[in-house]
Amino acid sequence: MTPVDPVLVFDGDCAFCSSCVRFAERYLRQTLASGGWQAQPYQFADLAALGVSEERAEREVLWVTPVGQVYGGAAAVAKLLLRSGNAWAWLGGLLELAPARPVAELGYRWVSRNRHRMPGGTKACALPRR
Repeated sequence: MTPVDPVLVFDGDCAFCSSCVRFAERYLRQTLASGGWQAQPYQFADLAALGVSEERAEREVLWVTPVGQVYGGAAAVAKLLLRSGNAWAWLGGLLELAPARPVAELGYRWVSRNRHRMPGGTKACALPRR
C-alpha cells in the first residue's frame, strides 16, 4: 500500500526522538500549507514497503515520500519543515541550501550521537554500536 502523505520514520524506543515527533505533530501540523504527513516508529512501520532498511531506520530519522524518495538525517528534517509551511518552510529551505547542508548534517549527527544526553533522553536512546 502506497502512503498518500509523506511518512516520517523515527526511533519509537528513543524518548528524545519521540518527544521531537510529538513537538512536530503539535506545532508543525498547525501551520500546514501543502498537505499532511504521518509519523511512524520504525519498530511498527512496514519498512520493506517504504523501501528502507531497519539498519538505516535505527540510525537516522527518515522522510519517505509517496513516490518512494527517501531522505535521511538533516535532509529529512528539512523536508518536514518545508512541508509544514510558513516560517518553518523558510528554515527548511535554509537547511537545503548548499552552504548550510554540511553544517546541518554535522549538527544532526552530533544530536543523533548524543540523543541519550538530550532533555528527555535515556540510556535506551543511545544508538547501537556498529
